[in-house]
This record gives sequence, C-alpha cells and structure tokens, in this order.
Amino acid sequence: MTDFAATRAAFELPEGVIYLDGNSLGPLPRGAADRAARVMREEWGGMLITAWNRAGWMDLPGRVGDRIGRLIGAPAGSVTTGDTLSIKVWQALAAATRLRPGRRVILSDTGNFPSDLYMATGLCRLLGDGWRLETVAPEAVAGAIDDRVAVLMLTEVDYRTGRLHDMADLTARAHAAGAITVWDLAHSAGAIAVDVTGAGADFAVGCTYKYLNGGPGAPAFIYAAPRHAEAAEAALSGWLGHAAPFEFEAAYRPAPGVARMRVGTPPILQLAALDAALDVWEGVSPADLRAASIRLSEAFIARVEAGCPDLTLAAPRDPAHRGSQVSFRHPEGYAIVQALIARGVIGDFRAPDILRFGFAPLYLTLEEVERAADILTEVMAGRAWDSEAFRRRAAVT
Repeated sequence: MTDFAATRAAFELPEGVIYLDGNSLGPLPRGAADRAARVMREEWGGMLITAWNRAGWMDLPGRVGDRIGRLIGAPAGSVTTGDTLSIKVWQALAAATRLRPGRRVILSDTGNFPSDLYMATGLCRLLGDGWRLETVAPEAVAGAIDDRVAVLMLTEVDYRTGRLHDMADLTARAHAAGAITVWDLAHSAGAIAVDVTGAGADFAVGCTYKYLNGGPGAPAFIYAAPRHAEAAEAALSGWLGHAAPFEFEAAYRPAPGVARMRVGTPPILQLAALDAALDVWEGVSPADLRAASIRLSEAFIARVEAGCPDLTLAAPRDPAHRGSQVSFRHPEGYAIVQALIARGVIGDFRAPDILRFGFAPLYLTLEEVERAADILTEVMAGRAWDSEAFRRRAAVT
C-alpha cells in the first residue's frame, strides 16, 4: 500500500491552506528547492560550463524523460523533455501528419485545450494543400473517425470538466481507420493510471507542472512510440535534436529515436527541480493513487451537492469516466472561487462558469477535502461571494 502520509510530508504546504489546484500548478516538493539550490551553487557556481559534462546536464532531458515514461507506461528511451507543451504538441502533430500522406484532416474535440487547437490550426495553415482541423463534441469523436482522418489529437482528460476519454478504445478505432494518434496527457500524467504502450498510442505529450509538481514553467515531455521513432520527422530541427550537435555540421541529421524531438538548450534549473520532484513518486502505486483520488473526489461531490443546491455538477458523475478533478457550474463561478481563496481553499475558475477542483492524494487528505466542501457550503449559503472585490478579474483565473 502506498504511504500517502509519507508523500504528503515531502511537500511544502502553507499552513491553513487547503490546496485543490494541483491540476493547474502542483505544490513545491521539498527536495526540488534543495536540488535547484545545489545545482545553482555547486554545479553552475562551482563547475561553470564544465557541468554540462561533469554534472551530466546534457543527458538530463532523456534521464528525466525515462522517469516520466515509467509513470505513463512508456518504455525506456521513448520520452524526452524540454520546451513547452505547445511546442511538443506542434512537434507531435507535424511528425504524425507526415506519416499519413494523402490525408488532410486533423480530428479533435470541442472540449480540447484551446492551445492544442491553436497549434493544430496554425500547422494546417502552414501546410496548406487542403489541410484542416475538424472538431466534434467529445462524445461524438468515436463516430467521426473515418478514412479522411490523418491524425486524431485529443486531451485524455478534459481541462474544464474532467471528462475522461478512453485512450485504448479511441486509439484502436483510429488505427482501424488508418489514422495516427496524438494524446495530450497534461491532466492525466500523475493523476490517473496511464499506459501509452498498452493503449497503442502513437505520440503523447504533456506538461510537468500540474500533477507532476515540477514547478511553474517546468519543461514538457513528448513520447514517440518506438515503432515510429526512426520515421518521425523532426519538423523543429533544432541543434540538440541533431545526431551530433557538437560536430556543428551544416546539414541536419536527426538523432536516433525520440532524441530528435529535442530542440534547443535544455532548461537545466527547471529540469533539475523536476527530477527532484519525481522522487516523490518512488513507491507510489498507480492503482492506489487512482483509488485514493476517487475516494477524495466522491466525498467532495457528495458533500457539495448536499450543501450547495445552486451548484451544478459539470464533471461526469461516474468516476470511471473522469480524471482527478471535479468541476461545478455557476454563473458567478469566478467570484465564488475568489471567496473560497480568501478563506484558504484554493481552487480555480475556467470560463465561462466552471469552478474547478483537483484532487492529488500525494498531499491531500480526506479531512481537508471535507472541510473544503463545508467552507464552500458556507460561502454559498451566506452569499459570501457577492462582492465586487471578488468579481474583479485578475490576469490569471
């Protein structure tokens, strides 16, 4: 059994705060701060440029990639890290489109994260020649996969509602129609059990600052199934994706495997913090994590629905069909979230009317979740949210 008391002790958690927003930014693992400080003082400070070799900086994207790979069911050598999630989405899409010449459709759903859709739209515009992005309602995806589709691009867990796509089923349907899949695991990795190998996924991408607790702006990751790794074209052919970066050849030669998906110089301080954050996952069972997440979210839903009749559940009621977040709807959702934050319960808001709460068993307890639901009940019963100060939108919601 996973010892969640031990994992909780590995985090810096502010006193008096119930943190239900790890689905947006995970809290600080104690080891990450120490590791970053050590890299700055001893490696950057003490070794200077020699740290690229002496401290193993150059190999860090792949080493960290392998650690993430173990959390998403990917074999060693099939995941690398660096850059941002939007860049990794673009890379995966570009590589996938080249694997299906003759087709011209990228299929996604209307609930997908807007940035993914923006990147797909931009890529289609760049490719020209009839390329287009088509979107359907999430529940209509299976029926929309046909022989026109080159790439099926989906986020496994809907960022607004927490709705969970069936990766294995939709990947099988895509393959039966001759399409390639690109899965965004931003709200999956570290939240639910993921098995890209078992599901047959072709490419997968994700960020590391949510459930993986890598810190603000932590580097993204990309997975390429071994069967595609040598054929995948590195559309962003940066110097660290070259087979021999320090030969400084005039022509580009892609590195073997997923290493070709590296682009520029790796962000060492961020990667070091992420590497330390991943230590928390040692000994954590994916099955235990999922079971604990469901216990927390089910308790929250039951308590909120009992005390807050004005809130409407936006997440799937069946926990098998949602990730590790719960969303409710209310026209004054933003103000309600601000009133909660003022009382020490941190969730977040997503337009137009979503109150969103993430459940991370690594550091959340049942007592905290129940207390958060009680505070939300108090806020709703007393209309504590009904204030212009709480309605005033900040830059980040």
